[in-house]
Amino acid sequence: MERDRREAYRRALEEIRSVAEGENDAVANLANAAAILFGALPFSWVGFYRVSGGELVLGPFQGRPACVRIARGRGVCGTAWEKNEALVAPDVHAFPGHIACDPESRSEIVIPLRAPSGDAWGVLDIDSRNVDDFDEEDLAELEPIARLLEEIAARDARFLPA
Repeated sequence: MERDRREAYRRALEEIRSVAEGENDAVANLANAAAILFGALPFSWVGFYRVSGGELVLGPFQGRPACVRIARGRGVCGTAWEKNEALVAPDVHAFPGHIACDPESRSEIVIPLRAPSGDAWGVLDIDSRNVDDFDEEDLAELEPIARLLEEIAARDARFLPA
């Protein structure tokens, strides 16, 4: 991974931490986090899906309109949620069950966001128009951001599932 990309992730982490300081509303904080990540690097889509009613439901995001509901185990997001583990899809068109919300999306990285219980309450989803745009280094840089988002969401008692 190039140094500029690594630095962009680290600046995004600090900016998310800064704008969320003193703010307990999870939706507001996730909206700002999506905007910060979207502006940090040339991603085509950055957003969140939240577990609701046995499926993933679209939350705050930046980019083109997206699929509103995703079934457990379907596509990259639904599979990451089902397995409760991060997934990198180098070519989404080769991913079994891929959901083509944006036909220009070519690669994707999805990281589950967990409640203190360890159960995923949602996912961070990032898309790129470039094939093979994400790798393990991107995942390593995004993991601290995901952990911070979990801490931020946990401050909003109305947000996490009971």
